[in-house]
Amino acid sequence: MAAHPLTVGFDLDMTLIDSRPGIKAAYQELATRTGTFVDAEAAVTRLGPPLEQEIRRWFPEERVTEISALYRSLYPDFAITPTPAMRGAREAVAAVRAAGGRAVVVTAKYEPNAELHLAHLGIEPDAVIGSLWAEAKAGALREHGARIYVGDHTGDVRGARAVGALSVAVVTGPCDAAELRAAGAEVLLDDLTAFPSWLERYVAEGADGADGAEGADGDGTPEAAEAARA
Repeated sequence: MAAHPLTVGFDLDMTLIDSRPGIKAAYQELATRTGTFVDAEAAVTRLGPPLEQEIRRWFPEERVTEISALYRSLYPDFAITPTPAMRGAREAVAAVRAAGGRAVVVTAKYEPNAELHLAHLGIEPDAVIGSLWAEAKAGALREHGARIYVGDHTGDVRGARAVGALSVAVVTGPCDAAELRAAGAEVLLDDLTAFPSWLERYVAEGADGADGAEGADGDGTPEAAEAARA
């Protein structure tokens, strides 16, 4: 696919959507159906990696494929409705469009369930690509010509860096600012409400004018940019 003048990739869980209530409900139903204890409260503090990683905490390896499929089948009925958009999510996608760009969602979540979330919340990206985690996201980002990737997890930072995209990290998920900086995030934002103004500067001034941290232990100045890279 030819690169668009501006294509921005977004992670889903804890970046565009607060999936904790829905995922908690899905895990609780999974526990009821299987008769196996799953600590749903703990599980929702570890969002980001593939589902199978969490399932392995509660079920033997030989059942991981079966239980993961059951969870995904339960997900539409239990996880979609309770899940809200993150603050600034709709505005962030709209800002990309306003700048004449394309917004694509690249997520570790099962793609049909990711699409259900976005449709339910009225968030309409140009493409949704699921079942990709960390460095594996690089292929989809490259295919769509994304030169910015926005996420909340160190795995998202790794995915951006693997394809040479600018890593914009929001401190709304399980990873704090220090972890995101250490992983190589080039821009740190408290949440997506800061993204439209950052993108406006990026488009107007280029990467050198828009690097750095805004809110998350920084103020968007060149000095904050150096701190974010440190």
